[in-house]
Amino acid sequence: MAGNEWINGYLEAILDAGNSRNGLRVVEDGDEKSNSKNNGNRRRRSVENKMRIGRLEEREKEKEEKVFNPTKYFVEEVVNSFDESDLHRTWIKVIATRNSRDRSNRLENMCWRIWHLARKKKQIAWDDANRLTRRRLEREQGRHDAADDLSELSEGEKEKGDATQTEPVKEQITRINSDMQIWSDEDKSRRLYIILISIHGLVRGENMELGRDSDTGGQVKYVVELARALANTKGVYRVDLLTRQITSPEVDSSYGEPIEMLSCPSDGGGSCGAYIIRIPCGPRDRYIPKESLWPYIPEFVDGALGHIVNMARALGEEGDAGKPTWPYVIHGHYADAGEVAANLSGALNVPMVLTGHSLGRNKFEQLLKQGRLSREDINSTYKIMRRIEAEEMGLDAAEMVVTSTRQEIEEQWGLYDGFDLQLERKLRVRRRRGVSCFGRNMPRMVVWRFSLHIYSLQVDHV
Repeated sequence: MAGNEWINGYLEAILDAGNSRNGLRVVEDGDEKSNSKNNGNRRRRSVENKMRIGRLEEREKEKEEKVFNPTKYFVEEVVNSFDESDLHRTWIKVIATRNSRDRSNRLENMCWRIWHLARKKKQIAWDDANRLTRRRLEREQGRHDAADDLSELSEGEKEKGDATQTEPVKEQITRINSDMQIWSDEDKSRRLYIILISIHGLVRGENMELGRDSDTGGQVKYVVELARALANTKGVYRVDLLTRQITSPEVDSSYGEPIEMLSCPSDGGGSCGAYIIRIPCGPRDRYIPKESLWPYIPEFVDGALGHIVNMARALGEEGDAGKPTWPYVIHGHYADAGEVAANLSGALNVPMVLTGHSLGRNKFEQLLKQGRLSREDINSTYKIMRRIEAEEMGLDAAEMVVTSTRQEIEEQWGLYDGFDLQLERKLRVRRRRGVSCFGRNMPRMVVWRFSLHIYSLQVDHV
């Protein structure tokens, strides 16, 4: 009860301090009224006195603000140091001993308000603790579920292997999903049409101007060599590398040519081979850096869609009895091409593959760590938020994401909302076990050792 008596005493002291200040103010008000009556003939002097008194009161208020406030100190000490049971007992005591005086009513009201404040603070702390506990339990449950599914990975693979040996079943797959099949002899006899997309930079097959600027680097050589390698793969009839058409006087005129042949098999005919297809996009007489291409992405999508539809019909007339030969896969390179590929994949119902080359979230973190630019400056210079948005869109639409290292998967793609490594493994195991995964989509991440058979998935599985 010692703490309870201390509370009672301090409440009494607060009320005494409040009454003393009120008494002083009453005296000052009485003096002011008497002076105004006795000096009615000297109005000018009374006005001056009032102005002086007002100034003195303002100074006193400023001093009082700087002076120790017992009420504020008491409330903080009680809320932070005393249990609510002591506050409740004090309130009960005041109610039991109250009388008609205004002092007791004020004391009762003060006790109740402070007790309520203490209870509210404890309730907030309790709710926060419960919320954190629920989140921790949900994360632990998710880890346990993922571990249980991953522990059955080998069993699922064995079951699948046994089923294929005992009862081989051939299904006609109209759309490739994340459980893509290995490149088979049946695929090698087909006439596949593959789309590659790389928008920014100066793209051409010969005399590449690598290093001319930040947009014309290793990615340009990568996509050109990939298109040639795929075109020389058995079963692939045509590969189109879509990029932006540039007719600016600042660059060579070859970048304005609508079509450029990269390779054509010696025994081939018609439209087979690998080609660079340049799509008009934005101002044709200007070479635009990749940070400024975002407003023209829809225009590029429209042009690419028109080319693909026309080429599918032409290829169908050449070798498929007039039936359009739609692309086998659309492969976007970098964030801008990833957004284009996502739109084309949805419009044509064709599977999409994404290669990031470099990622916006990782670059954003590195620039922030350097401390040279603020968030606003980074976004205005590199349009980093628009780039991250396009990468998230590509993740949502992609069936597979091609990476170069496991570090890229875990530490870079792991920063994105559209990918979770544990969930991706879990969904893959469930598909192998024949469990329905409808409504849950996660792109398959693969580490690709450079090979001619990129889409045969002869890769390191993650």
